[in-house]
Amino acid sequence: MVNYNSIYDLACLRKGSAEQVEVMLSKPKTKRQLKNIADATYLAEFSKKVFQSGFVWRVVEAKWDNFEELFWGFDIDKLLMMPDDMLERKSQDKKIIRNYKKIWAIRENAIFIDSVRRHYNISFAEFIAEWPVDDITGLWVYLKKNGTRLGGNIGPYALRSLGKDTFLLTRDVEGFLRKHKIIDTGVNTKSALHKSQSFFNDLQQESGRSIMELSRLVSYSHGDNVVGV
Repeated sequence: MVNYNSIYDLACLRKGSAEQVEVMLSKPKTKRQLKNIADATYLAEFSKKVFQSGFVWRVVEAKWDNFEELFWGFDIDKLLMMPDDMLERKSQDKKIIRNYKKIWAIRENAIFIDSVRRHYNISFAEFIAEWPVDDITGLWVYLKKNGTRLGGNIGPYALRSLGKDTFLLTRDVEGFLRKHKIIDTGVNTKSALHKSQSFFNDLQQESGRSIMELSRLVSYSHGDNVVGV
């Protein structure tokens, strides 16, 4: 039977000890902490994850200060005023990664963030902070539907990097869910997202841990996660 204790015990066995596992777990930010993050920081993290998708992460990291400089620290209001010809020129700057479609997504997601602020009359940070964790896949779907290039694991990875309590459908987590017949369709289908969310909600109720921690524990209990990895 799959339950929290069996997952935790296997994670500890594979990682060497409970002490080692606990050191490797990270906790999400509180609602207050999430609300104090600038909207520009949300846009910057979304943009970084867009560029890291399908690319060498360390190259993106090495060039990211140049992105910050070129796009005014991802200031939403400034990006909203940027005309097409300026965006075109910036996309050719040798100091950044010259992928026009991904660069175009920076301004598109600035427009998206601003539309959320206007529609709900709150900051984007508040919007993210208040989204219920027991429907975190609903937020993934919202980002995919309304944002640009935020589908797949891009949105969820950005949310986790920012401290929002979320699980990730990594290869190991997906493998675990399939092994235990929790999902049996494409990982991003409506059915799989619903079943994955229900599974993590049940674990959260059972353990009292954050979904972020539980996601890592599931990952540590499956796949290639062994001592020292």
